[in-house]
Amino acid sequence: MSTSTDAAPSQSPQPTNWFDRWFDITGRGSTIGREIRGGLTTFMAMAYIVILNPIILTGATDVNGDTLDFSQVATMTAFSGFIATVLMGVVGRVPLALAAALTVNAVVAYQIAPSVTWAQAMGLVVIEGLLIVVLAATGARTAIMKAIPRDLKHAIGIGLGLFIALIGLVNAGFVSRRPDADGTTVPVTLGDGGVLKGWPILVFAIGLILMIALWARKTPGAILLGIVIATVIAIIIESVAGLGATGWGLVVPELPEKLVSLPDFALFGQVDLFGAFTKLSVVTVVVFLFTLVLSGFFDAMGTSIAVADEAGLTDKDGNLPGIGRVLTVDGLAAAFGGVTSSSANTVFVESAAGVGEGARTGFSSVITGSLLGVAMFLAPIAAIVPQQAAAPALVLVGALMCMQARNIDWTDTDIAIPAFLILALTPFTYSVTVGVGAGIIAYVVIKAVRGKWRQPGWLLWIVAGVFVLYFGIYAIEQLIA
Repeated sequence: MSTSTDAAPSQSPQPTNWFDRWFDITGRGSTIGREIRGGLTTFMAMAYIVILNPIILTGATDVNGDTLDFSQVATMTAFSGFIATVLMGVVGRVPLALAAALTVNAVVAYQIAPSVTWAQAMGLVVIEGLLIVVLAATGARTAIMKAIPRDLKHAIGIGLGLFIALIGLVNAGFVSRRPDADGTTVPVTLGDGGVLKGWPILVFAIGLILMIALWARKTPGAILLGIVIATVIAIIIESVAGLGATGWGLVVPELPEKLVSLPDFALFGQVDLFGAFTKLSVVTVVVFLFTLVLSGFFDAMGTSIAVADEAGLTDKDGNLPGIGRVLTVDGLAAAFGGVTSSSANTVFVESAAGVGEGARTGFSSVITGSLLGVAMFLAPIAAIVPQQAAAPALVLVGALMCMQARNIDWTDTDIAIPAFLILALTPFTYSVTVGVGAGIIAYVVIKAVRGKWRQPGWLLWIVAGVFVLYFGIYAIEQLIA
């Protein structure tokens, strides 16, 4: 017996120093080299966000018609991701990278900002992050997770994917609004008047096809490579054709005077924490916050579990040990995104790329975060990327998000109809809130008329009630007036 007991420890690799013990590199069967390679791969897979997030946020205006500065948002996106990802690596100690969430920035840019100022919109993002921290710390996340059916959570992700893809198609000019003056009832059309024309559209088409091909071949950094190559093509076209702003739109692909510059922190701290409450009704603000919390919280939960499972870090029940710590960091990161005006940060599914390259510990996140820190000095390069070169990433990411459709039980009417409403109304109304609200209301109504009114649970009934108030806000305001 003593021989067996004494031999056991020698069969398991032991940490060699405090650094190894903290990140548990040896214990998880990894090496420093694998963690560095994994961190670099994750950065390559998600670095597009430094370009894509500014394009989304600067493509919208707030209630005063103001827009954010592209270079400043690019700097803040990199800085915010740098702090959040390093914090996840050191505190969460898992191979998860964070940056501006594509499931949140579209909501901030196209739904919240038009109703308030940018500072007030970012104030709501800060509140959202703090609410996620409270939910993670108190255990309320369990109740919320159980309240919303799994299939509807998937539907929300798919609806967001369709929304993001539509934004990409519109930004590129591949889809445009059909003028009411021409007498048609068709709201949108292909390109310009039903046809595709112009060099910018060609750049978009080449970028999209290239990006899809690279992704299909599982090329590391496929999205980033697609954006870079499409941008180079756009620069060449602009140098020859000289299309200018009338051809490209917001960003003209011209080489900057310098490729590297000091980070511009002008947007840091530009937050009005409670200003939105003075601009909008309490019901509207609550619904906005609910949508932000819902998308940010569940996106982080699902992604964290999925990536951790891929890395072999989950237990026999599929749970990630220390998930509370991970979600707390995610909430703090979301709030910090509001402070930097780069929108809420969340866990990136591209972290799986690093896991595929061997990442198993938080040290890989420290590497990824450090590289995002370096990217802060490359804002001038990000500012030359036209929408037509970056828009393919929105379309591809939207498509990838729609792969969740396989997880929805389309044979169950109780689920299928609410899920469809979420999928359809989110892009059709350019509003995540409308999609989520219609789906939840439909779900509880269907359950009620089929005699299963207890099934949704009291919490979901309250949520549905909040959305009813939201849809009827105009009538309520008229009654109050």
